[in-house]
Amino acid sequence: MKTKSYIFALMVSLLGLASCENMDYPDRFRPTEGVPTVYSIRYADKDQTISSAFMKEVICILGENLRSVNQVWFNDQQATLNTSYITNNTLLVEVPGSLPTEKTDKIYLKTKAGQTVTFDFKVLAPAPKLTDMSFEFAEPGSTVTMYGNFFVEPLTVTFAGGAEAKVSNVTMTSMDVVIPEGAQPGKVKVETESGVCQSNFNYKDDRGLLFDFDGKTGLGNHGWHNMVITSDETSFDGNFLLLGNSKLDADASWNDGAFSFEYWPGDYQNPETYANPIGVPLSFLTDFSDVENMCLKFEMYIPSSNPWMAGALQVIPAPVTVVSYGDAGVVDIFGNVLGGSNNKYISGEGAAPARRALYRPWEASGSYDTGDKWVTVTIPMNSSTFSYDLNGNVIDGVYNADSWDSLVLFVVGGGVTGTECTPIIKIDNIRAVPNK
Repeated sequence: MKTKSYIFALMVSLLGLASCENMDYPDRFRPTEGVPTVYSIRYADKDQTISSAFMKEVICILGENLRSVNQVWFNDQQATLNTSYITNNTLLVEVPGSLPTEKTDKIYLKTKAGQTVTFDFKVLAPAPKLTDMSFEFAEPGSTVTMYGNFFVEPLTVTFAGGAEAKVSNVTMTSMDVVIPEGAQPGKVKVETESGVCQSNFNYKDDRGLLFDFDGKTGLGNHGWHNMVITSDETSFDGNFLLLGNSKLDADASWNDGAFSFEYWPGDYQNPETYANPIGVPLSFLTDFSDVENMCLKFEMYIPSSNPWMAGALQVIPAPVTVVSYGDAGVVDIFGNVLGGSNNKYISGEGAAPARRALYRPWEASGSYDTGDKWVTVTIPMNSSTFSYDLNGNVIDGVYNADSWDSLVLFVVGGGVTGTECTPIIKIDNIRAVPNK
């Protein structure tokens, strides 16, 4: 956006100042009577006639008797006028920063006497942004919701491979999209009159895959508990991890037998080794060096019959020096003295608690389910998100790329009281991917 000093200097160059009186008294403005006339509109900073402009862009209206104007509207959005930038023949104004509720593609110049002059002109939103998709593994023919900003019709949504999708229920920040036949894994493109964008996510993303529970990475339970890994009629991609189906009290007390999935690297050797596939540190599979600009994603299904109403899904990474599948004091093949598989770093009892993220989607309404369908969950992996202890307190401590050798998913505590429940939480395709 141009500064006022810049705009004033521009007017000097454009107009040569209307008169010596205006030069001596630049703030003096004398409105006129009668009806204004508009000849054309151009950019404020170059001599080029235009018929549209982006929000917050400064334009110059050219005409006659423009000092009779006391209001300028773009569609149904009123602009802010500064009389220092209005002469009989020019009017500099910034296009409002809000899109219209009712789009007419006209400018309305109104006088104090109530007269109105209209002129054809389009206000363009910024280029669209596509940030999220309700279910990234949806099959062709199914409908998902996509989220972002500046979804202004007419628009097109195109999947990798060139298949164009049908869209409906378009708002500024969301739209329903039918996955087209022929949609390929990869980025999704949205195009409007204002420009083109690619999605921050990949459709059917398999980058950074850690756990698919079907053998692609070979990783699964590798800790004290063997959580249920199964498939049923709700499966979208073979097996999934099942947490819960057991009572969870209002404070989500410790119940690791039903609610804790552990993956701790190591093989009970001395020196400790990391066999492939089970037992390898997660950092062997995925590059976490840019962890501050990554996110952890997974698909989740919570049936409406068994909603989640208490506790936090604690997402707890830790390096091999804190936890391994071997005993405490065991040395690994790299010479690291290991902590041994234990839960002290989870609870913080007798050890420094590991920093973790807390996911509590039930908190806003008191209850959460996914409406008997799969959804994609996105958790930023930055240090602000991974900054809590068991009870929801913000803590210090080391958190960086080296933290991602192991992973525990545990519904427990979180510092917020909920309602006793018996949730069923299905999880699949756990992956660590770039934010874009």
